[in-house]
This record gives sequence, C-alpha cells and structure tokens, in this order.
Amino acid sequence: MSSVKGMDLPLERPDDGDGRAALFVPTTAIKEEVLQTVRKGAAIVGFGNHDRTLTIYYESNRFAEPTLAKWEQKARKCFERLLDNLPTTSKMVSKPENFEQVGYISSKGIVIRRMDVLHRWLEYSDAMDSAPAGETVAFAPPPPPKKIVAE
Repeated sequence: MSSVKGMDLPLERPDDGDGRAALFVPTTAIKEEVLQTVRKGAAIVGFGNHDRTLTIYYESNRFAEPTLAKWEQKARKCFERLLDNLPTTSKMVSKPENFEQVGYISSKGIVIRRMDVLHRWLEYSDAMDSAPAGETVAFAPPPPPKKIVAE
C-alpha cells in the first residue's frame, strides 16, 4: 500500500472504545467519481482490510450543521459512526490508491503525523478555516450518564 507511506495502518474495525482508526485524505490521483462521492473538505476515517482495500467513513457536512464546522468535529463524527458500526450512506470500500493516511483518531483524540498533506487537502477544498490548530486534538470525555431518580 504505497499511499500509506510507512504508517501503521489499523486493520479491521476497532472493537472497543480504546481502538483507533486511520485518518485519510484523497490523493492527487483520486478518481473523479470517488472525489464527488466523498466531497471536498471531508474528514475521512477508516481502516485497512485483509484484501488490501480500505473501508472509509466520511463526513463533509453537506447540510451545514454548525456543530460540524471544524474538520476535527467531522472526523470525530465519522469515528463514532465507524466505532458503533452505524448504518450510513457515508461509507465505502476503496482501493488504497485513492487515499493517503495522515494520522490516527481514537476516542481520546486526533494525532496528525502529516499536517502538510492535510493542509494540501483543505486548501484544495477551500476549507483552511476548518483546519485543526495543531497536530494533536484532545477530545473531552463524554459526560457521565444521568441518574434516573424515582419520585
């Protein structure tokens, strides 16, 4: 998988909250029909399959939700869908030549190892204002479940 460029590509869906997935961006050689499906500015997370394909989940915020304005918010939504195996149309299996890995995401946050490549994608998409401020983005833990008190 030449597009991974030596990074440790997670294989198979993370099976628990401590697992991680890869962060991807489209390569410059991506097929036009795949790019139109994923859409410019999308956050893309996924994992490698044993048949040398990638399973990816993507979020481009096509309905302009304010809670998905930043790239890292889109990435987190994709990761939550992937982790919970939720039904979605924003999922595909692709050849690895269409995407290159830029980092990792887990329930704790994001680590970007190739910020220059992520910036190239966001500049191409005219979405630099959504770029993360640094190479690491920590996620706040989810709030504890509310207690149900019988009256």
